[in-house]
Amino acid sequence: MALRLAMVNGKARDTAALGRFWARALDWTVFSDRPGATAVGPAGFTWPDPDALCLDFIAVPDPSTVHGRLHLDLATVSAAHQAELVARLRDLGATPADVGQGDVAWTVLADPEGNVFCVLEPRDVYRDTGPIAALVLDCADPPAMARFWGGALDWTVHESTADFARLRSPGGTGPFLELLRTSGTRSWCNRLHPDLLPYPREDQSAEVGRLHTLGATDADVGQGDVAWRVLADPEGNEFCVLAH
Repeated sequence: MALRLAMVNGKARDTAALGRFWARALDWTVFSDRPGATAVGPAGFTWPDPDALCLDFIAVPDPSTVHGRLHLDLATVSAAHQAELVARLRDLGATPADVGQGDVAWTVLADPEGNVFCVLEPRDVYRDTGPIAALVLDCADPPAMARFWGGALDWTVHESTADFARLRSPGGTGPFLELLRTSGTRSWCNRLHPDLLPYPREDQSAEVGRLHTLGATDADVGQGDVAWRVLADPEGNEFCVLAH
């Protein structure tokens, strides 16, 4: 039994505009655009894709009440590519962001609604991830969180120290999930969160029960009566288990 990472869900004021930004940023396409929800994915993406990740932006009145603990890292293949990508993203509406990073090789930007992300310098580890190198989650205990998320997704832990952990799907495809030790606590839900989908022959309720045994708890973010289940990982980060 396991789940797969199907999408990253993001809160937005203007879902259509933010969806267009990220589609152009990643060289993806908008495959679903309806009032209050815009989804983008790789060219030819059809939901649910068994291999590819997508981004789904959902309208909320004020998504910027807190600093999110989850952000995206974008991959590049050369110094020239990194410079070109940063310039293109600036032209699309991204702005420089200072999160205390100091003098680093990567570039920190914010999208038009203030979601911080990084454009990485070329790194061999990300050579085959596609445009999204990693989903990076701030946490207090990376090894413990790696055990939880590795069990939830049946992903392989490639690195685990007191300060950092890295996981990826056992097939070696798509982005990494990286857990970065960071001080501080959250006061409200994250602006970005992962959505997990059971495999076709797996049962949503059974998967939720399995996640509970791993340390997940039920979460109420005002979702009401919906088909998906909202949970939180052992450090309180919300995520959803979708229905087929």
